Amino acid sequence: MSDETERHRQDNRAPALHFEMVRRKPAASLAGIVTDICGYREIWPGHFRIVEYASLTVPLVISFAEAFAIGLGHTPGDNDRYASFAAGLFAGPVMIESFGGACCVQVNFTPLGARQFFGLPMSELRDRMVGLDDALGFDGIALRERLGEASDWDRRFDIAENYIAGRLAEAHALSPEIAWAYRTVVASGGRTRISALAGEIGWSRKHLAAKFADAIGIGPKTLSRIVRFNRALSLSKRQDDWAGIAADCGYADQAHLVREFRQLAGETPTGLAATM
Repeated sequence: MSDETERHRQDNRAPALHFEMVRRKPAASLAGIVTDICGYREIWPGHFRIVEYASLTVPLVISFAEAFAIGLGHTPGDNDRYASFAAGLFAGPVMIESFGGACCVQVNFTPLGARQFFGLPMSELRDRMVGLDDALGFDGIALRERLGEASDWDRRFDIAENYIAGRLAEAHALSPEIAWAYRTVVASGGRTRISALAGEIGWSRKHLAAKFADAIGIGPKTLSRIVRFNRALSLSKRQDDWAGIAADCGYADQAHLVREFRQLAGETPTGLAATM
């Protein structure tokens, strides 16, 4: 077992503990491209539901078993079944249901890394799930077969990392202006003014927004909202002064923070805190 692989195998004798999760940090060569690679297998029958809040993760999910039911901003219905897919950024909550038979590898990309890996305008993935064959073509289908035939998680992770490295070797470099602007927004906690970004680069706000849509799928304003929300969510784990958190994160007031939480998490701040 790799030293960089963490295993969380839950006891399948207990009905409340229903899955095995194995997680690997990516190789150093993938830093800034991939945040982590996960293996997930359900080991107890049932109907399970989780909610993921707006984030800056672009997942590639390659499934070997039952599909997931996924709803963007809503409870998934019968037509919302997805097995192997890529998903772009979504400024809202994602409801995910599974039914006791899921097994998959998930590669979590950074927004900038996803643009290089997929080689597509990320606006084509925004607010949607795209099937593996549409996202990666025949190569994706062959990758799924190789992963499914692998004998264990470590071997699957090795295959996935090698595949990613191979695609990146042929990828076009990102615009340095967009990479700088993205990192500036993230480093500022979402508090950088968009006009200041555009002015520093020498672009119009309209041109900056178009370049962001291509590179990460969303505009700089939406990016800032997601960054601020996640910073506020992180601070809430250490303190419960919502007015103070709102001020620290650059919200106009506490009411503004509450509206953003409703839109990006589907919950009020206090409601969300009660579930954490």
